[in-house]
Amino acid sequence: MRPVTDRDGTAAPHGSDFLQLRADDVPADGKADWLARQVRQAITDRRLTVGSRLPATRLLAAELRVSRGVVTEAYRRLAEDGQVEGRRRGGTVVVATPPPPLPSRTEQPLPVGPFAGSPDSRAFDALRAADARIDLTPGRPDLSAFPRTAWLRAERAVLAELSSADLGYGDPRGAPRLRRAVADRLARSRGIAVDPDGVLIVAGIAQALTLLHPVLRADGVTAVAVEEPGSLGTRQHLAHGGLSTPPVPVDAHGPDVTALRATGAPAVLLTPAHQFPTGVVTSGERRRELLRWAADGGLILEDDYDAEHRYDRPPVPALRSLLTDRLCYMGSVSKLLAPALRIGWLLPPRRHLEALTDAKRFTDLGSAVLPQLVLARLMETGQLERHLRLQRARHVRRRDAVIAAVREHIPGAAVHGAAAGLHLTVTYAPDVPDTEVASAGLDLGVKCHPLSWHRQLPGSPGLVLGYAADPPGTLTEGVALLGRALRRLA
Repeated sequence: MRPVTDRDGTAAPHGSDFLQLRADDVPADGKADWLARQVRQAITDRRLTVGSRLPATRLLAAELRVSRGVVTEAYRRLAEDGQVEGRRRGGTVVVATPPPPLPSRTEQPLPVGPFAGSPDSRAFDALRAADARIDLTPGRPDLSAFPRTAWLRAERAVLAELSSADLGYGDPRGAPRLRRAVADRLARSRGIAVDPDGVLIVAGIAQALTLLHPVLRADGVTAVAVEEPGSLGTRQHLAHGGLSTPPVPVDAHGPDVTALRATGAPAVLLTPAHQFPTGVVTSGERRRELLRWAADGGLILEDDYDAEHRYDRPPVPALRSLLTDRLCYMGSVSKLLAPALRIGWLLPPRRHLEALTDAKRFTDLGSAVLPQLVLARLMETGQLERHLRLQRARHVRRRDAVIAAVREHIPGAAVHGAAAGLHLTVTYAPDVPDTEVASAGLDLGVKCHPLSWHRQLPGSPGLVLGYAADPPGTLTEGVALLGRALRRLA
């Protein structure tokens, strides 16, 4: 065989791209053993997975400067082990990998269940992955009701009018058409007057918080007060961004502003239209107190996560309708359409808009444009509002089924926050830890959130139950099983 040389005439290093094998490493004896061992190790450590195709014997032999018989013999031994299989024109393919090794005794054991110990950042993932027949976890919209026909019709219309230039990189603040549609919708439904240039399109409220973390820290904010009880997920998100989360108790009128002042936190995150998880609506007097607190230099982060879903009360305007310079407003379509769309909006104070736009630009160059334009069309044509009206009627029936089931199967329990939203909270009399009730419910095939997950301070035990995603019969059965779990423990 003619030796391979570089342009200067020196011999070039010879080897294979396959597993970075080098001809110089091939031993003088036992070549087939060596090659089989290299491939076997690659299969074991998952560099080669099931379905991976090995190089042709002639090609690999030439690259490693060995005879073709050496490669053929190595492949034969692997085939005898059951790890590869020859498929004629399909070549030689990996068909089996060894199981992963058992964890050593020094490794940390996995939690017994999602409710074992204090909830950490993996708690939601563990509960989501848990096997259960009935899922009453809060925050789940009815994904089966996603308006597929309307979405497809809007998508076809958008594609028909889309120019080639529209498929390039867009404005990192979001598609101008969607920013206009969001501004118009917020003016109509939430009482917010905002110029489209003041709207930033983001991948949901989670990304809004991620973008805010460094901007707040650069502004000297190291603590963001949160409602007590309040969303565990939001609290974890702020902590991940390096911000402490002092608790502010919530009563029947909203957050205790005197307690907020006592924390010394320069910012607070609130859900004033439908507090999570209690469902309290912040009263007019508390709103005025919050405005005075903000006027003294405080910053309010308003999470308007499910304000559209109201049933037994008139609409409540957003705090952002009363305050602009000291309030950052966040909303999304996760509870209205589907979390998978990853579309939300952020209305920051003017002084933070440029920094947040830069943060968005350097995070992802802007959210995907096509779904933005489709959503804009649904807003412009009224399809989104029609979908919301249909959902409201369905949610009322489902909510009423849960309330009736609680009265029957958990007698003496109190229901909170039923006038709006996609969930309600149930507190019960027996002194049984709610994590134990939730765990026993999971054993019976029902998922829910223990109220204590969303507390930083001691408080009454309870369960947070989502009702939007299931028909009344399933909801009734789920509550009945939770009632059975509570009776067994009590």
